[in-house]
Amino acid sequence: MKYSEMNKEDLLALREELNKQYEDVKGKGISLNMSRGKPSAKQLDCSLDIIDAIKSDSLLYSEDGSDCRNYGVLTGIPEAKKLMAEMINTNPENVIVYGNSSLNVMYDQISRGYTHGYLGQTPWCKLDKIKFLCPAPGYDRHFAVTQHFGFELVTIPMTENGPDMDMVEEYVNNDPAVKGIWCVPKYSNPQGYVYSDETVKRFANLKPAAKDFRIFWDNAYSVHHLYDDNQPEILDIISLCEEAGNPDIVFEFASTSKISFPGSGVAVMAASKANLDDVKKSLTIQTIGHDKLNQLRHVRYFKNAEGIKEHMKKHAAELRPKFEATLKVLDSELGGLEIGEWTRPLGGYFISFDALEGCAKAIVAKCKEAGLTLTGAGATFPYGLDPKDSNIRIAPSFPTPEEMAQAAEIFVLCVKLVSLDKILESK
Repeated sequence: MKYSEMNKEDLLALREELNKQYEDVKGKGISLNMSRGKPSAKQLDCSLDIIDAIKSDSLLYSEDGSDCRNYGVLTGIPEAKKLMAEMINTNPENVIVYGNSSLNVMYDQISRGYTHGYLGQTPWCKLDKIKFLCPAPGYDRHFAVTQHFGFELVTIPMTENGPDMDMVEEYVNNDPAVKGIWCVPKYSNPQGYVYSDETVKRFANLKPAAKDFRIFWDNAYSVHHLYDDNQPEILDIISLCEEAGNPDIVFEFASTSKISFPGSGVAVMAASKANLDDVKKSLTIQTIGHDKLNQLRHVRYFKNAEGIKEHMKKHAAELRPKFEATLKVLDSELGGLEIGEWTRPLGGYFISFDALEGCAKAIVAKCKEAGLTLTGAGATFPYGLDPKDSNIRIAPSFPTPEEMAQAAEIFVLCVKLVSLDKILESK
């Protein structure tokens, strides 16, 4: 029965029963953490052989003859460009291969816009106000970067097809203070949504009021499917922008952080020739080149995009039972009660849960008291402020499937208790 349809006496009796269960859980001394989307140890084990992909007696020259042990090759060795371009469905000439962190590359691009400007435009630091669009719920680290530079963060509601494009177009096409938008187009963090073809095309055909407006297209989960037989794809934003006469409005980012090793992967940025030439002006001063041995190691191990896809099936085999265990508990324990809604992603690293309005912070706090650490309520919104206090990000990747099922049981118990309190307030 829906909680909202129960009378006060039944609600109070149910709360008493659930409180006893909660006290029992607290007494078990449980300690579980699903606050971040970290790969598990078993996932990391899947990539151990990459360490042996190059050895002291290996040929350590790239295909263009460059010695990967030495300085140089600023934009990445050719075979690494090809591999990463294949992974995100673009052309090698569109990419620069960096070090291990795409977040670092995104920060650098924001910093370049701030200190030097893009393609001869006024540096953002010299302007009175900078606005940045933030589809939400979204990735907290994205929001933190632009907040760090003092930008005004504008929340854009998310839909199952991507950001509310009517609102995006209204801001971008009419307000020259709007300089960019964060996007996770495939298996978005935290909802697991995939941008529709129409959404991607509308992005490519924006008519920005600001000449230095940029789409920050974080294609972090391009090959992170959970199922072999249901793998949605997105259109190539780089080529669509070129076709629309907007070649310079997008920066695309990706990495192998959740493919090989998070601390020792390879990151990439794809953009137009004009943008890449602009980046190289400062990159030449910033570094003499990134870790080419690591780039070579990844190419020797994966060989091509097909090799990456086959490798990701190992990750899916580890992740899928955790997602399914979580969804099974949510469905069986909360289904039909109308005290929460949740997404059912086909890939990525997260499940998004929407509690009753005004309940998220209380649920997260109650979970923590019971030994379950979640991402802080509000983290999926700019400034950490969820206007409805309802969204909670669930990260199933790090615990074992058994731990994940236990964590989900604690979670639904806390959801029930906090929801009961909320409903009783109105009785």
